[in-house]
Amino acid sequence: MIDRREQVLAHVVLGVFALIALAPVAKIVLAAGDFGTAWDEGNFGTYLRSSAIVTVSVVVISTVISILAGYAFGLMRFRGEQVLFYAILLGLMVPMEAIIVPLYYDLRGVGLTDTYWALILPQTALSIAFGTFWMRAFFRSVPRSLIEAARLDGSSSWTTLWRVVMPLARPAVLTMVVLVFMWTWNEFLLALVMVSDESLRTAPLGLAFFQGRNTNDEALLAAGSLIVAAPVVLVYLFLQRHFIRGMLGGAVKG
Repeated sequence: MIDRREQVLAHVVLGVFALIALAPVAKIVLAAGDFGTAWDEGNFGTYLRSSAIVTVSVVVISTVISILAGYAFGLMRFRGEQVLFYAILLGLMVPMEAIIVPLYYDLRGVGLTDTYWALILPQTALSIAFGTFWMRAFFRSVPRSLIEAARLDGSSSWTTLWRVVMPLARPAVLTMVVLVFMWTWNEFLLALVMVSDESLRTAPLGLAFFQGRNTNDEALLAAGSLIVAAPVVLVYLFLQRHFIRGMLGGAVKG
């Protein structure tokens, strides 16, 4: 058992680190100036739209595929299962910086550079690698007796997945959605290399160009940073209960 002194000490330590982490954020918030001017001069309406198109597409596609793949690897047995699973995991081990140059030439060769697909497809592939690992771990933690009972009742694999297992998987799925959303929204290098059309620039890339034009205006830069960060903060705040449940509820068991 943890006594009261240890609890107090733990809260003090956590409070100190929280203050250290939040201090830069507070500085940016206090320094932010005219949001209207930053919005108009930075063309953030266009950049946020591009980021929303890319991020929502990546989240939806990768979530559906990750659930299906995680279910197959977690609860089904088939030939080559282990080899195929570890091949998918290679996507977690290779950083974007290592593949960005050949990826650019491949996408240019098929005419996909300067399109949303140049941003959606690579990030979907990377997200599926993580999502498959994440969902497989969850599905392997589901009691086998529950699956066997569903099968005895005549449920197919499809019905078992969507009607029996998925209600239990909600925290794990929402945690995955939040993580993929944040990673995709904040991706900078891919957008920098793959698109040159200003109308296709994502919010982080647009913010970098905005910063280059306003290096001496701290208030405008702070306002622009808050505009770009706002969607991620709102998504996290909206889903934080489910996110924390997914992180603490054993979503990575197995």
